[in-house]
Amino acid sequence: MSERIQTVDTFEPIHPKKVKANSSDNLIHTRSFTGLFRTLRVGGAGFLFLAFFGTVWLNWGGRQAVLWDLAESKFHIFGATFWPQDFILLSALLIICAFGLFAITVFAGRVWCGYTCPQSSFTWLFMWCEKVTEGERNQRIKLHAAPWSLNKLARRSAKHTLWLGISLLTGLTFVGYFTPIRPLAVELLTWQMGGVSLFWVLFFTGATYINAGWLREAVCMHMCPYARFQSVMFDKDTLTISYDVARGEHRGPRKRDVNPADVGLGDCIDCQLCVQVCPTGIDIRDGLQMECIGCAACIDACDSIMDKMGYERGLVSYTSEHQLQGGKPHLLRPRLIGYSAVLLVMIAALVVALVEPRERPGPDRKHLQPQGDQQDPAAPGLPPGTGGRRGFPVARQDRDQPGRGGNQRRAGIGGAAGG
Repeated sequence: MSERIQTVDTFEPIHPKKVKANSSDNLIHTRSFTGLFRTLRVGGAGFLFLAFFGTVWLNWGGRQAVLWDLAESKFHIFGATFWPQDFILLSALLIICAFGLFAITVFAGRVWCGYTCPQSSFTWLFMWCEKVTEGERNQRIKLHAAPWSLNKLARRSAKHTLWLGISLLTGLTFVGYFTPIRPLAVELLTWQMGGVSLFWVLFFTGATYINAGWLREAVCMHMCPYARFQSVMFDKDTLTISYDVARGEHRGPRKRDVNPADVGLGDCIDCQLCVQVCPTGIDIRDGLQMECIGCAACIDACDSIMDKMGYERGLVSYTSEHQLQGGKPHLLRPRLIGYSAVLLVMIAALVVALVEPRERPGPDRKHLQPQGDQQDPAAPGLPPGTGGRRGFPVARQDRDQPGRGGNQRRAGIGGAAGG
């Protein structure tokens, strides 16, 4: 009884053992691919990059079009100027973003992560830099395993130079939304940037470089809270990326001219391409997983194989649990209706708050007055000719547009006025 029982790994043929075909030494090397969803993702990310890097350089009425001027407590967004008193509008905007995310998650899962999340977008961009400098997937795997040489050093240096260049541009652009971008860029190029600005530019440069270049999928799987609570928001009609088990199993290789039914196989040829293109390195055939970011790379890859084999597309597709079970999808569900209703109400309230004319009495004046009677002729230290009246500072803050005045301070009652 003291002898150990030898253990062996067993698995069902319909559920083959998970193979880490997309990783080498825990590094994920994605394979290049094309397809409809990749085109949509590249187009969407390109638009967002253009908006982020381009808007900061626009001018509007003699000033930067979008500028959160913290020093002056003014927040310029094109023709509108907001003040700290308007922060309630920011709260409304955040609520709109939250319920918008909730609604889209209930309807179509993690499409935000796969198509528009900055972490995903920058990660795809950095992976493209890898492809340009180090080659395709197999070449990168060989380069990673090879000993250091001049070729490896040159390729790695080129990759990290691109990464750092993109990261520096990102950091400069982000800080440029809080400090005018044109003088900031000149200061950076002439090595005259102030300490505070330089710190934040380098901070966001490092954050971009580390997150998109080194952490990558770890941010999505271990750091982002959205991955943790997304399953709570799913229902049986949520569109998720799913593998059709009934159609795909049993999986296995075969020749193109072989009818899979004749050899007892499903449509899946077990090519592992869906795993090789996945940025988080999972196998979608294992079912819905927390690591899936909904980027649809596996759909594009599988559809390309189905086309080559002459099979119908959709072995991996956006579908719901009800559809996989043969039922019909239900578009109108209580949870989706509830999130959408709150979203529409908040959007309407924000629009009304922005459009409806509000009473603006002009400058806000703050009077600082002492307690008790202001008349004190016997009080020492008062300048002659004041009639025994004290002087009080008055802070004037003009909330109108430029050209209508500015911040002013006056000496007060009975004293000389200061402009």
